[in-house]
Amino acid sequence: MAFSIEEVHFLAANQEAIAHSTDELELSKKSTVADMSVLHKEFGEYARAVAELVTARRAGLRTHKFPRAEYSEHNPSASWLVDTDSIQQATPDPVARFRAAELARLGISSVHDVTCSVGFEGAALTGAGINYVGSDIDRIRLSMARHNVTAGHFFQADALSETTTAQVILADPARRAGGRRISSPQDLLPPLPDLVDTHREKALMIKCAPGLDFSEWDGGVTVTSLDGGVKEACLYSPQLATARRAVLLASTSESAADVIEEYAGDRADLPQAGEIGEFIIDPDGAVVRAGLVKDYAAREGLWQLDDRIAYLTGPQIPAGRSGFRFIEEVPIKKLKSALSALDCGRVEILVRGVDIDPDLLRKKLKLRGSAEFAVIITRIGTRGVALICHARQWA
Repeated sequence: MAFSIEEVHFLAANQEAIAHSTDELELSKKSTVADMSVLHKEFGEYARAVAELVTARRAGLRTHKFPRAEYSEHNPSASWLVDTDSIQQATPDPVARFRAAELARLGISSVHDVTCSVGFEGAALTGAGINYVGSDIDRIRLSMARHNVTAGHFFQADALSETTTAQVILADPARRAGGRRISSPQDLLPPLPDLVDTHREKALMIKCAPGLDFSEWDGGVTVTSLDGGVKEACLYSPQLATARRAVLLASTSESAADVIEEYAGDRADLPQAGEIGEFIIDPDGAVVRAGLVKDYAAREGLWQLDDRIAYLTGPQIPAGRSGFRFIEEVPIKKLKSALSALDCGRVEILVRGVDIDPDLLRKKLKLRGSAEFAVIITRIGTRGVALICHARQWA
């Protein structure tokens, strides 16, 4: 729920009182009445805004949205001005920092973020030593951004205005309308073709939903995951990049990202589907979304179970990744009896290429045993099969 400009000013001026008064509040649906009673006594007409702020901050902490403390004079998760919408839309900090570090390595010294919102990208870019200019059509978001990123420069403008001398334009068009996810570049807000046309003389970075069809894009595409969950696709104009990549990041590690690019060799050398090996691997979603399953397989000495399906197999699990040691293949109709024979009581179910709901299947299996296994249900050729494996393990 958005703030008014008066609420933004109040929240900025009462940080210490807000932290002191809300530290013990649960702020859940169950505790709403009791929590709001406490907040009304303390903050009067600003109680709703305080509840929104603290709820959004807690959500941001859970989803790794806030910048590292060294980027800010104070702890960002306890001092930034955010609301629920801005937290939901924000890029996780490890993803933003990876992008900023890459730009710094390319020698980029200035970036104009034309959809800056409350400044999350600005924190990462200024933290990397890059001069940051942020603009947004929403003046309330701008007032929050000025509070959050004191090293940035902000002004109000439409994203389709030519208003900058920065080397790179960064944009994050709205990916939802009317509660629905946008799948067409022309339907983004603002539309992708309009952004490109307006800023065609500049190097561009445009953040998009990972499911967007970017097959016609003539520059680079980076699909990024964090802790195994795909977060975004970022389109780079040809001045910055031309390769398609998957970037795999971990929130708990400061080590370099695992970057998978299009295979450097002859495309004809990419591995073809083959027999099931010792292990079965479900590649990170960023690899799948980037269309680099075969490229990843080539790098890791693996191959696909079926050329149309993203599951991989081979003699080992890639370092730092997880997979399943294969036991046997059974028809889907015989899965229940096969698991019962193994004394299975707990099972992880993965499905791809077959119309089966894992939760419904688990209920039908009625497992009563004591051992844990995994089942991969997929299609190999024309056959729908169940691949029984040992429980997930990490390399």
